[in-house]
Amino acid sequence: MVDLEYLAFLENILTENRKEKFLKVLQNRTHHFTVAIEDVFQMHNASAVMRSCEVFGIQELNVIEERYGKSIDKEIAMGAQKWVDINKFDSVSGCIASLKGKGYQIIATTPHDNDCLLEDFDISKPSALFFGTERDGLSEEILKQADGFLKIPMVGFTESLNISVSAAIIIQNLMNRLRHSDIDWHLSDEEILEKRLAWAKNSIKDIKRIEARYYSEKVD
Repeated sequence: MVDLEYLAFLENILTENRKEKFLKVLQNRTHHFTVAIEDVFQMHNASAVMRSCEVFGIQELNVIEERYGKSIDKEIAMGAQKWVDINKFDSVSGCIASLKGKGYQIIATTPHDNDCLLEDFDISKPSALFFGTERDGLSEEILKQADGFLKIPMVGFTESLNISVSAAIIIQNLMNRLRHSDIDWHLSDEEILEKRLAWAKNSIKDIKRIEARYYSEKVD
């Protein structure tokens, strides 16, 4: 449960415009879809995927780092890391188990015998969209455990797109369809409170000192 008094204390430090922006953005955030990226070799691509999640309203990004343990490129992410929740996993199995435990179906974004074109994808089920490496695509482990396969229709000679481009196209398409549907895709009231608190803390310089002062005064 969010400490509402503490939230009010922090939001009192923020400008009215900032608080209104938080509320407006949160009305367009969702956990209905989530994104997972597997061992992305070029971190500027991982950062760009995060940015697409933030821009189009997906609240969580799952990062599997079995082979390439690198941090998100903050310059490319352009502040998106403040507003998107990053869940890091050191194994494919751990990531899939976590997402399935939350009720997501695993969707591999790759051409496959049983694939589905983007415009035909059923958006009604909570889905985790998996994107693979630039060089090798998704691992066999993910392909074997996938509940479905999704691809972008292409009519040129090139057979694949850069991961950051693919993610942007798919996320924008699915989120646009979701917003125009009757599906209950919004964050819950409690989730909104949690994000307001987290974002307020991310917005305030020297938050640790301010937090310590707040709780010391509360005890006194």
